[in-house]
Parts: sequence; structure tokens; C-alpha cells
Amino acid sequence: MRLREFPVVSYVIEAGADDRVFDSLLLAGPFVIGMIVVLDRTPITEALAVAYIAVFVAYILYLGVLEEAG
Repeated sequence: MRLREFPVVSYVIEAGADDRVFDSLLLAGPFVIGMIVVLDRTPITEALAVAYIAVFVAYILYLGVLEEAG
């Protein structure tokens, strides 16, 4: 079974912005939250959350710069 065939993933891909990175970030969010819940609040999970948010914001800003320039 391919990843696209899972019900939740297929809905995100179909409704998404045809951007694989953005779709991947959206799908990774619940897993990051789940890891924080399961592993409790530790420096590792805090770093994971900060890294996820930083990558998400950086990618959105990158898209904004590309759209502004092009």
C-alpha cells in the first residue's frame, strides 16, 4: 500500500496546494504533537517542536519571497 492510498493522506493531497513539502509539513504536525505527548516535555521534544515550527515558518516565508520576486 502506497502512502497516497491512506484515507487521511489522500484527502490532504487532493485538497492541498499541489506542494509536496507543504503537504508533508501538514501531515507531520500531528506526529510531532503525538511524540511530545508520548515522550512528555523534555529538551528533546522541545527542540523537535521548535525545529518543526522553524521549518514550517521558513518554508512559508520562502514561498512568499518566491511569489513576490516572480
